[in-house]
Amino acid sequence: MKGLEFIFLAVGSVLGAYLRFKVIESPLIFNTLPVNVLIVNVLGAFILGAFIVMSQQWHLDGKYSLFAAIGFCGSLTTMSGLALESNTFLEHNHYGTFAINLIANVGLSIAALIGGKSLMSAIINN
Repeated sequence: MKGLEFIFLAVGSVLGAYLRFKVIESPLIFNTLPVNVLIVNVLGAFILGAFIVMSQQWHLDGKYSLFAAIGFCGSLTTMSGLALESNTFLEHNHYGTFAINLIANVGLSIAALIGGKSLMSAIINN
């Protein structure tokens, strides 16, 4: 990895981690479901979807993927946070909340990625 590529990765990672920290620092609860991790996962998937289309359409250099996809989105989204929340629900026998949380994070993240790609495709192709 070249120096400039490392800088792109580092800056994207710091920005993504900072945004995740700011979103997660104040717990948001919807009924019994914590939504902070859900928000960062869905937002990161949406941004990644939009970036994929931009990258393909504009033939962006790989360093921008290091910044946006790997650095920013990789640091913003949090599989470990999802795993920790899921484990807590299981330990407390909250099986319904566990299922809803898991399905919401995975399903909505996939939908957000598709939505980001669709929106960016519509913007670029108009």
